[in-house]
Amino acid sequence: MAKMHQLYREQLIDTDLETAWDFISSPKNLDAITPKDMVFEIVSELPDRMFDGQLIEYRVGIPLLGRQTWVSELKHIRHGHSFVDEQRIGPYNLWYHYHEVSMHGSGVRFVDRVNYVLPLGPLGAIAQQLYVKSQLQYIFDYREVAMHEQLSS
Repeated sequence: MAKMHQLYREQLIDTDLETAWDFISSPKNLDAITPKDMVFEIVSELPDRMFDGQLIEYRVGIPLLGRQTWVSELKHIRHGHSFVDEQRIGPYNLWYHYHEVSMHGSGVRFVDRVNYVLPLGPLGAIAQQLYVKSQLQYIFDYREVAMHEQLSS
């Protein structure tokens, strides 16, 4: 059985909860927090705000794999607090990304918890060590800086 991996990130941003939620609950903002070298493109028509069961199709460049179609379902939305995006089609056997915002002092705490399983058994385990783990760190490092730029008061 393939191993489940977890990525956990937490950051504090000097903003208010409403602004934070408005930003992360709009799928249109994904492009602003995705590294440019991933050539991220949203394919789906997007409403201004997400809703439970919403499917979002996008294409993303993954080194060695080329352009990949990825479809996520948005679910478990707790307005002003949290939601999950779960991969339905894409490069992972499992991708379950929990997003949460909460007040923390005079700012907002953002939590990202991603559980993921790679395909290809032993080859996936090698890919995790040689590439995937560091690539995800890079993506979430970029996202942290981009979110500070977009949201800091």
